[in-house]
Amino acid sequence: MQGKYFINTYGCQMNVHESEKLAGILRSRGYAEAESLNDADIVVFNTCCIRETAEQRVLGNLGIVKKLLETKPGLKVAVCGCMAQKPGAEKALKKRCPFINIIFGTHNLHKFGEYLDELKQKKYISEIWEKEEGIVEDVPVYRTSGVNAWVNIMYGCNNFCSYCIVPYVRGRERSRNADKICDDVKKLLDEGYKEITLLGQNVNSYGNDLDGEINFARLLEKLSVFDGKYKIRFMTSHPKDLSEDVVKVIASSDKLADYIHLPVQAGSDRILSLMNRKYTQKDYLDKIDMIRKYIPHVGLSSDIMVGFPTETEEDFLETEKVVKTVGYNNLFTFIYSRRSGTPADKMEQVDLSVKKDRIKRLIDLRFYIGNREALNCVGKTYEVLCDEWKDGKAKGKSSCEKAISFRSVSDVSGQFVRVKITGTKNNQLKGELVD
Repeated sequence: MQGKYFINTYGCQMNVHESEKLAGILRSRGYAEAESLNDADIVVFNTCCIRETAEQRVLGNLGIVKKLLETKPGLKVAVCGCMAQKPGAEKALKKRCPFINIIFGTHNLHKFGEYLDELKQKKYISEIWEKEEGIVEDVPVYRTSGVNAWVNIMYGCNNFCSYCIVPYVRGRERSRNADKICDDVKKLLDEGYKEITLLGQNVNSYGNDLDGEINFARLLEKLSVFDGKYKIRFMTSHPKDLSEDVVKVIASSDKLADYIHLPVQAGSDRILSLMNRKYTQKDYLDKIDMIRKYIPHVGLSSDIMVGFPTETEEDFLETEKVVKTVGYNNLFTFIYSRRSGTPADKMEQVDLSVKKDRIKRLIDLRFYIGNREALNCVGKTYEVLCDEWKDGKAKGKSSCEKAISFRSVSDVSGQFVRVKITGTKNNQLKGELVD
């Protein structure tokens, strides 16, 4: 055994899955997972830079490692991911944290094993690729869940929303080969996974770079033909690219989850234009109506940002209007965070106290709607994939992404069971098993 590793992961599901790849590479080199940072021989920070708070958390935890090095001088430190990919970040990180041994970006994760080998002769390795290259397949993956698994279908983003740094650190859109994706999913199903989540910055754009040979709707069809009981989910969708064809495919297959995460970000047409989102409030609500036409019981969630530069009270009220109109199952709310190098960073900023007031109001609205929707579920029965069981207490979620807790004498983790909703607590659904 080479030693033990500990991975700190920040950010989105894409980063979570990439940490599984980092773990796979480490284990292929003879490393074992450490129970804690204190037990590790190498610590890896897989970073995010979508918001300033994520970067501050990385820097704060690097400070903890600096102190740990006083008693563990042999500890190796690697920093990778989106934060490392930012222009100028490598020099800044090395200056602030000279104890870092390896720094690499988003485009060369597959080379981590080589960097580990080089570290036997070198004290410091840094490699940031300025431009994305082709997709590297067959990177080892170490997964820890026996129920859920992530599968990348594409990388990068072409949308250039004015507040977002992702296209600058993840590169342009690149779609994986459909047969490779199908092979990955089939293998995971054969291994016992019951739920597969397809990942991409904008999954609806899948295939746009493959010369028309396949698109996202056709990929979903190909992933719906395997034997056995399972569910396919995906994230994230961009409203401007969600097609009627995709929704029809979801509606026609019991292998595809009745759930769509469709980030609206804002309700004001003026703010949406400044964000470069390329749709209006009406466009978005028309998509919602189209989804519910084909999937009446669909689960819907969204991302919403408050305090975008120049946002007025009237703009914010338009956002509240969308939330009330849609009645989301779940809502992920954020305060706008400035990102240097993006167009929004140069716009007139909204006072922090105003941002805090609006996020509180939005959270209160989300709670009110969530409580209403939860109460509407009482008495209904859902098929639930149980992903957690301990001491007779089980948790899982329905196809339409309703989180449900219930009691079960036997361990039903990894199984699909029927649960009747008997009540709610803090917007959480409680139920009982149905024979």
